[in-house]
Amino acid sequence: MDLNYAPEDLAFRDTVRAWLAQNLPADLSRKVLNHRRLQRDDYLRWHRIVHRQGWVAPNWPVEHGGTGWSRVQQHLWEEECARAGTPPILPFGVNMVAPVIIAFGSDAQKRHYLPRILSCDDWWCQGYSEPGSGSDLASLKTRAVRDGEHYIVNGQKTWTTLGQHADMMFCLVRTDPDARKQEGISFLLIDMKTPGITVRPIITLDEDHEVNEVFFDNVKVPAANLVGEENRGWTYAKYLLGHERTGIAAVGRSKRELAFLKRLAARIRKGGRPLIEDPLFASKLASLEVDLMALEITVLRVISQESKRKAPGPEASVLKIKGTEIQQALTELMVEAAGPLGLPFDPDYLEGESEHSAGGDDDAAPLMPYYFNYRKTSIYGGSNEIQKNIITQMILGL
Repeated sequence: MDLNYAPEDLAFRDTVRAWLAQNLPADLSRKVLNHRRLQRDDYLRWHRIVHRQGWVAPNWPVEHGGTGWSRVQQHLWEEECARAGTPPILPFGVNMVAPVIIAFGSDAQKRHYLPRILSCDDWWCQGYSEPGSGSDLASLKTRAVRDGEHYIVNGQKTWTTLGQHADMMFCLVRTDPDARKQEGISFLLIDMKTPGITVRPIITLDEDHEVNEVFFDNVKVPAANLVGEENRGWTYAKYLLGHERTGIAAVGRSKRELAFLKRLAARIRKGGRPLIEDPLFASKLASLEVDLMALEITVLRVISQESKRKAPGPEASVLKIKGTEIQQALTELMVEAAGPLGLPFDPDYLEGESEHSAGGDDDAAPLMPYYFNYRKTSIYGGSNEIQKNIITQMILGL
């Protein structure tokens, strides 16, 4: 297996790098590279810039608006975006619900939703987890009862990322309470402006409003918004999660954050010399870098298989586990490097309302909130413990 980039791939990378240099707004890049919080308009502005270029959905079929890029070129695009510090293209529409609609949706659903996902006319959120049904997602209790040409939905979802901004939700609901739990679930598309939906904020440890709980009280959803067949939603949910877990590895972003960590450790002094020269810290840094290099090679191997038209399989669980462990380790070393400089909490600086941190160190100021935020990565997309069970069953055969 040749994991070296072909000349045409390197030429593609140069094209992408040049385009980003010309089109990525400097204020957005500064926010990302300096770990400051992105607002709704930041996400929308970048999405629409990329949409005008026709590059929003590299993984879609060309007939639906995809780029026709190879899987290697898609990887290079992600790498270059991470290196330059672009806001993310939010995954809920482009990378999560869209592949499900493309694979299992009706022609009418494809005609209506896919163009709106490409343009971000619809902001999507995910309705999977519930209180008591997170890792054991198949135990979900939100009910959808067929009533003529509608479903009546009642229940609750939680940890709904950016649901406060969402126009649409893709939602798992129980349509057959008497069936085996995986076999009684359906996949619905729900307009978040429908009467009976309440969104309540969950403020996390970093004092950010990123996630929510969502309540459904006799919400009427057109039966035409059912994706695929009734009671087949678990199949569609697993298909979606395979795509989500592969992306969670985020090698490009971790490489960028490793470079930031090295710069921080070279600037901060311990015992009269740069922290990066401290043997214990340098050992931790080197170990983390080796892990990241190994993850990158594993990602390239998976990409090589996907290039042969093989959909993400249980190897996505390997990428999810190791990718999130590395992301968390990076934030831990950042906090260790910053030391007391990372303690002052300055919401105005994080939200972009002040140019410099009141704590006196602009690099260190966001690192404690960043650390807290990244505690979630080993949980979302299916907890790492569940991923280990998948690996045990599907790869090791135990």
